[in-house]
Amino acid sequence: MLYAITMLFLCQLAGELLVQWLGLPIPGPLIGMVLLFIGLLVRGGVPQVLTDTSGHLLRNLMLLFIPAVTGVMLHFERVGREWLPFLAAGIVGAAFTMTVTALTFRWMIRLTGKDAQ
Repeated sequence: MLYAITMLFLCQLAGELLVQWLGLPIPGPLIGMVLLFIGLLVRGGVPQVLTDTSGHLLRNLMLLFIPAVTGVMLHFERVGREWLPFLAAGIVGAAFTMTVTALTFRWMIRLTGKDAQ
């Protein structure tokens, strides 16, 4: 488990360093995720320890959102003043996420030739 978490953190760190060094306008963890993906492609698969560790993280994903929700509550007055853009961003973001997920799902079904049942 320590190996997998270290690998995840090192990929995130490498992404952050690349973003800072190149001045990219995208989040460092996103670059880190791309680096991890490329590494897994080069390796030819996902190590079992990484699969197990990431599974545990995904099962407890809601715990990772607690600090973000707490941060929003610290700025509750601002959210109250600017509720319309906040609400619009939430609705548009959710609609966009669902649309992209559905299109990706359809694309994967066509690609694999398997029908979802």
